Amino acid sequence: MRTKLVIYQVFTRTFGNKNLTKREYGSLTENGAGKMNDFDKDVLRHIHDLGVTHLWYTGVIRHATCTDYSAFGIPTQNPRVVKGRAGSPYAITDYYDIDPDIAVDVDARMAEFEALIARTHAEGMKVIIDFVPNHVARQYKSITKPKGVEDLGEGDDTGKHFDPQNNFYYCPGEQLDLSGVVENVYAHDAEAYHEYPAKCTGNDRFDSHPQQNDWYETIKLNYGVDYCDAGGRSYHYHPIPSTWKKMTDILLFWAAKGVDGFRCDMAEMVPHEFWAHATQQVKEHYPAMIFIGEVYDPNQYRLYVASGFDYLYDKVGMYDCVRGVICDERPASSITQEWQKVDDIRDHMLYFLENHDEQRIASDFFAANPWKAIPGMIVSALLQQNPVMVYAGQEFGEKGMDKEGFSGCDGRSTIFDYWSTEAIYKGFFNRKALTTDEKKLSLVYQGILRFCNREKAVREGLTFDLMYVNNQSHHFNPNKQYVFMRKADNDVLLVVANFDSARVNINVTIPSHAFDFLGLPEQTVEMTDLLSGYTKQVALRRNGQVAVDVEGNYGRIYKFVLKK
Repeated sequence: MRTKLVIYQVFTRTFGNKNLTKREYGSLTENGAGKMNDFDKDVLRHIHDLGVTHLWYTGVIRHATCTDYSAFGIPTQNPRVVKGRAGSPYAITDYYDIDPDIAVDVDARMAEFEALIARTHAEGMKVIIDFVPNHVARQYKSITKPKGVEDLGEGDDTGKHFDPQNNFYYCPGEQLDLSGVVENVYAHDAEAYHEYPAKCTGNDRFDSHPQQNDWYETIKLNYGVDYCDAGGRSYHYHPIPSTWKKMTDILLFWAAKGVDGFRCDMAEMVPHEFWAHATQQVKEHYPAMIFIGEVYDPNQYRLYVASGFDYLYDKVGMYDCVRGVICDERPASSITQEWQKVDDIRDHMLYFLENHDEQRIASDFFAANPWKAIPGMIVSALLQQNPVMVYAGQEFGEKGMDKEGFSGCDGRSTIFDYWSTEAIYKGFFNRKALTTDEKKLSLVYQGILRFCNREKAVREGLTFDLMYVNNQSHHFNPNKQYVFMRKADNDVLLVVANFDSARVNINVTIPSHAFDFLGLPEQTVEMTDLLSGYTKQVALRRNGQVAVDVEGNYGRIYKFVLKK
């Protein structure tokens, strides 16, 4: 049976944190941190019951932090090259290690992660972790690499700006200059940071003077591309660059731990030739492994799919579009153009409305009301067979409006600070504190996400977009309503998403083309709204209409079974 991926992203360090101190710029001791062990059987079962098939544990690999773990043999990091007190999970300091913040027993942190994988699998879900291939922390040093493995940068010729077999890019003869960076508030007592020769910065800054808005805490990895060649960018892939081998070995290391997939950070900043090499190597040993790419340039989508990616973020397409519809900036009918642009690779596109990079729906920076996203969630989850993702707390209406410290009040849940997330705390560890509205919202999310695999028409059915024939009706507003059908065998869904805040009574036209494409007979059927249980009799006729009454910021998911 085909499975539609329903991915649930958790930020591991904050998810299970029950310390509600929330002191701005607080330390680990003051604000606490969630642990891998917080994902016990009950929590995992709760997540699985939401309809989740894949659990993405964000921030499990050891990264730069201001917290001192030297008592456990872990190198300290200079706060001058760390963002936030807890640090960014995308500034990796050891690709072979687990973040000590999320371990109960720091010395047993890898064993705790292996147990987490086993528990997740036992509850019927697969495990995804981040792979950060483009850059590492300035003070990268592996202390847990397997015997015989050469560390990144260990064999580099630091006298060259570029060499195909170097792991990093250098500025020979130059000291790293951080004068353009505002000093970290935690760094006033820290020693000066010296880096000589300066390594080039992660966001493709190939000089020794990174600025405040650069990824100054990271260094760029070299995959055999000379970005500063006098004649323009040049490529050196034969023999295979050292970085290709080392990074592929890292993927294989985590695959051997039982990980089922990788969400690959900023995948488009790494040459597609590497991905073709690495995905082939990994899938030869682990054929079921999935690769999810963070790619923002639609012109490169097909290139990265051809290079082995199973799924790509549809951020600049479907996410931006649906967000625009929710915020009254775009018509609902524009959703059609977005799926059509990538229709040839539609099964590879990952839909979402929140993740750690984006603002929370309920924040003042987005919709200020979590219910306004429900029609968008209906579309994202049910329109196609491709995966859908939610971010932990989204289903309870997390606002993301805390002023945590480095992150500030930006409508996002921090990834840089020690913090706890109110909606997650209530939703998983203190359910009595949930309001009636929060409970209702989570049940709606549960219903929508469960339909992804309970309903064959969603899981593997055909899609027919009804918007082209419903754009001129006096009883239908294409700016505010979006309608489509799904069908598999004799199961049919008629889905209506109402982005209007008001309740509406509309007429949905079903054209002859839909009857032909989906193989629909003209007959009277009993339609049941899966969200409410409401049923009604409808006479299906070519070019006929179905009257629909739908609440504001909500939808109808009508199911009917064709008579044989």
